[in-house]
Amino acid sequence: MEQAVYLITLVGTALVVAAAFSSLIAFRFGAPLLLLFLGIGLASGVDGLGIVFDNAHIAYFVGAIALAVILFDSGFGTPVGVLRQAGMPALTLATIGVGITTVVFGIAAYYLTGFTWLESFLLGAAVASTDAAAVFFLLRAGNINLRERVRSTLEIESGTNDPIAIFLTITLVEIIALGAKPDTDLLLVDLVVGFFVQMILGAAIGLLGGFLIVKLVERLNLDRGLLPIFVLTLSLLVFAAAGAVGGSGFLAVYLAGLVAGNSDIRAVSTLKRFQDGMSWLAQIIMFLVLGLFATPSQFPEIVLSALLLGFFLMFVARPLAVWLCLIPFKFPRQETAFISWVGLRGAVSILLAITPVLGGLENGRDIFNIAFIIVLSSLVIQGWTVGPLARRLGLIVPQRFGPLDKVELELPGSAHHELLAYRVVPGSPVAKGQRVPRWARPSLVVRDGRSMRFQDMGRLQAGDNVYIFVPDRYPRLLDRLFASRAEVHAEDEDFFGAFTVDQTHLAGELVAIYGASVKDEELKLTIADLIKQRLRGHVEYADRVSLGLIDLIVRDVDEKGRIMSVGLSIEPAPPPPPVPVFLSGGEISDRIKRFLARRSGKASAKQETPATTSEGLPEDA
Repeated sequence: MEQAVYLITLVGTALVVAAAFSSLIAFRFGAPLLLLFLGIGLASGVDGLGIVFDNAHIAYFVGAIALAVILFDSGFGTPVGVLRQAGMPALTLATIGVGITTVVFGIAAYYLTGFTWLESFLLGAAVASTDAAAVFFLLRAGNINLRERVRSTLEIESGTNDPIAIFLTITLVEIIALGAKPDTDLLLVDLVVGFFVQMILGAAIGLLGGFLIVKLVERLNLDRGLLPIFVLTLSLLVFAAAGAVGGSGFLAVYLAGLVAGNSDIRAVSTLKRFQDGMSWLAQIIMFLVLGLFATPSQFPEIVLSALLLGFFLMFVARPLAVWLCLIPFKFPRQETAFISWVGLRGAVSILLAITPVLGGLENGRDIFNIAFIIVLSSLVIQGWTVGPLARRLGLIVPQRFGPLDKVELELPGSAHHELLAYRVVPGSPVAKGQRVPRWARPSLVVRDGRSMRFQDMGRLQAGDNVYIFVPDRYPRLLDRLFASRAEVHAEDEDFFGAFTVDQTHLAGELVAIYGASVKDEELKLTIADLIKQRLRGHVEYADRVSLGLIDLIVRDVDEKGRIMSVGLSIEPAPPPPPVPVFLSGGEISDRIKRFLARRSGKASAKQETPATTSEGLPEDA
């Protein structure tokens, strides 16, 4: 028995270490990291090194706990500002989009497999949710800086679509396991009622749980080393409590993280670092366990249908769902196309595919194997093409800031303040003489090994170490002041135009000087207001507005979304590559209006044309 403990520990830790080392390969070659984790699990399993692991209950339990940890960390790191910016389109994708994907994919699965209709929709529900971890690892590894709205939409969608897919999958497994053929109307009613009950209970417990986590952290004087473990344990308590009363535990734990992460919780920096490490560990363990549970020797007999379904999901079901969901939100075609492609399937899909095995369904193992192959094909095909597609569609923007040398130091006994240690880098605004704002309190400057008061140092110089006492929810303005100028890629040197223009000047001046195409009612608007009006009120960094002979580019915005700097390009950017599908809501509306206008024009022309006789003369001639 004692030797078994050592052996299991040795094998388990060796697999985790191997997975951790594989991240170096992924960062070096841009490979999808989660694919490597799965690969290590497969290589170590029954058809590889011979480790036999076929306990579906343990695999599902480990995967569910790991997913709860990941979702809490995802909610904790999602700012409310991001939620306000892209919340509605992302939540539409996470709810209606998951439903559309399930139905469309299920229809294809019915005709490509020998499954029943319910089993086909079950497979569709299992693969309907996306995996954020794979997508954003690739973005970081490839140094891909996406447009803010696109990134925010993908982040929120991937963090909120898991509970919907989980509900659909478990409900369908229970219905199929009963064996009776359900009435369609009753099934639909049960699904709708069950969905709202689970979501409402999960949301209520999640919001309440997040509030209680914050209050307990504030009131209890816990040891600094114990605090992160305490918060993580409370998050799992919220997850378990919601599931025990019939709610969605996964939605609850995500919302608890969202509430806690956006509150004035104590020791927020320590919590973020700890949860980031625990999230990585959870992902590694979950993918290793799911890889061990798979049996590649069973794949050949279903690999063809699985690959066809994977291609159908990538090229038909997901794009159709994304297009239908984003029609009301005026996303450009390029952004809609990218969001539809970045629908990588991952651990959640494999985890949900275990539920048919747990339910004892006749085709449960086949459903799991097909879902596993779909995930592998998604990680390989979509995972390696995220970066090139983003560049092809023109969604890459230059980095806003350059390198930043900062250390966050939490102060004992201080609930809502911390000490930030910045090293002044060459080329940063403070090195050029820009003042530190009044709400920040610089307490110490270290220059050439000598410690001095900030008031006695004069102008800051490159290489100085500055210690500033700030609230722990300090504005990000400090980072901008101490960051160096971003290194712009050669291809992006002209991205922001040849020079800047004063955003407070009137748009009419652009007409007089550059011959810009501006409407009469826009002449008296400021340049900033003109850009905001052309972009329908939403402005973000790197937005571009074409005015005929010139382009205006947003070089910088403040924390409230106000335009701070505008670039002008006298060589308008080439049009983005054509995307033949994904018409936006505005384009559909314009086309309908033009069609109706042409029809009404033809009708009026027919009415105005006098009727003619057989001789070709008007009837009244």
